[in-house]
Amino acid sequence: MRTINNWLDEYGDSHQNDTNELIHWICVPLIFFAVTGLLYGIKLPFFFQGHQLNIAMIAVGLVLIYYFMLSPTLSAGMFLFSTLCLFVAHCIERSGIMPLWLFCVIIFVLAWIGQFYGHKIEGKKPSFLKDLQFLMIGPAWLMSFLYKRMGIKL
Repeated sequence: MRTINNWLDEYGDSHQNDTNELIHWICVPLIFFAVTGLLYGIKLPFFFQGHQLNIAMIAVGLVLIYYFMLSPTLSAGMFLFSTLCLFVAHCIERSGIMPLWLFCVIIFVLAWIGQFYGHKIEGKKPSFLKDLQFLMIGPAWLMSFLYKRMGIKL
């Protein structure tokens, strides 16, 4: 089994260009949020403390288990980011300005256009075309940069 550092190093190999990296700093969190938001809209017939449960809550739990298996430390940061995504999805849904699903589809499509543009600049294919697990590594890769900046070891 690969270690978190193996995954991050391999992911980083196709993300060397500064412009592509900047695009990833914007688009990867937006894609993570968009998927979370889309799943948030799928309600379950269960309630917890007055809140209706949804598929996003289960998906986030499973994603956090995956991150915990790779790095318990990194999973803490991903827990905070995932919680923020759930909260923002809740706020958008409650606002009634636009259906959450539509907002998330727009974000998802625009962010993926950005991602592919970044890889065109980079001149390398996206990592997930080699292994779908890299879709999960992208957010962790960004979180690892924040951890390094704060002096937190993975």
